[in-house]
Amino acid sequence: MTDDFLKSAGLPDELWETIAKEKQNILVRTERRRWGKYVTIVEGFDKSVDAKKISKDLKTKLACGGTYKDGRIELQGDHRKQVGKVLTSLGFPKESIDVK
Repeated sequence: MTDDFLKSAGLPDELWETIAKEKQNILVRTERRRWGKYVTIVEGFDKSVDAKKISKDLKTKLACGGTYKDGRIELQGDHRKQVGKVLTSLGFPKESIDVK
């Protein structure tokens, strides 16, 4: 079934959000930037999930700066251990989150 069919089937928004979150394949990794600073990259979201809102939630719960650009979330600092816990609290299944 396609996403358009499911949306037109009259499913409640809460159920649609749950289905969309289960289909994600999220990768969490770090990169070193200038002057040896770490940046945590969270990517793999498709268009059915509001990644900008997730970015805002992650920055708030992790008390860090960051941005959403080019389809991925960039958080200042090494937050690999905490990002998985926060994403599961936001409703993403633990199996769909790959932390490198």
